[in-house]
Amino acid sequence: MAEHEDAIGFLAWPGGAPAPGVVMIPDVWGLSDHYRGLARRLAADGFAALAIDPYRKTGSPRLTDVASALAWIRELPDPLVLETVQDAIDALAAHPASAGRKLGVTGFCMGGQYALLAACACRGLAACAPFYGMLRYADGLDPAKKPRSPLDALADLSCPVLGLYGAEDPIIPLADVRELEERLAKTRHAAEVRVYPGAGHAFMNDTRPDMYRPAAAADAWPRLLSFLRKTLERGLA
Repeated sequence: MAEHEDAIGFLAWPGGAPAPGVVMIPDVWGLSDHYRGLARRLAADGFAALAIDPYRKTGSPRLTDVASALAWIRELPDPLVLETVQDAIDALAAHPASAGRKLGVTGFCMGGQYALLAACACRGLAACAPFYGMLRYADGLDPAKKPRSPLDALADLSCPVLGLYGAEDPIIPLADVRELEERLAKTRHAAEVRVYPGAGHAFMNDTRPDMYRPAAAADAWPRLLSFLRKTLERGLA
C-alpha cells in the first residue's frame, strides 16, 4: 500500500495498477486520523481513497460542542465546499493511483451531506455513499450559502446512491430518511437506503465509544464495499 498527504488531503492506494477511486469527506471536525484509517481500509480493499480537508478554502472552525458544530454547518458556504470536493475529484482522477478509473464519493455526518450534494453538482462521479448526512435545511438560512438542501438537490442526481443511516439519530429525523428513499425512487439511478435500528449518529466512528455501534458498522462496511465494486468496477447505473 502507498500513502501521500498534501493540502488536498490524505491519499491511500493499493499500489501497482490504477484502482477505482473514492473521495472521502470527513465530518464537521475535519480530516483526522480516524478518516486516514478509513482511507487505509478502503485501500486495503482495492480502492484509491482520498480523505479530503473539507476546510481548505474556508479555514477550519473552532468548535467546542455539538451546538457550535451545528451552527458552523449552517453558516458554511455550500458552493465553496463543493468547489473543494470538485478539486479533490479532479486531483484523484489525474493521480496515477486512480487515473482512468471510475470515481465515487462517500462522507460522514457533514461529509455525508456534502457527498450527496456532490453527487448532484460535481463532475466525474459514478457512485455516492453518504453515511448519516443531514438531508433537510432549516428555514431562513442564507440562500447564497445554502442554495438547496440535499433532498432538494436530488433532481440533479448523477449516479447511484447507497445511504446508510441510524434509526435513532437525533440530528437526522427518520422522516427525512424515508423522504430520501421516496425521492431516490423517482430518479433514474439505482439506489438503496439502509437504516440501522439501535444506531444513532456517527455509528461508524470507533473513536467515539458513546456513538459507535459495532453491529451496524460491521454490516455497513462490507455493504459499502459491495456497492463500490458494483458501481466503480462493474458499472451499475
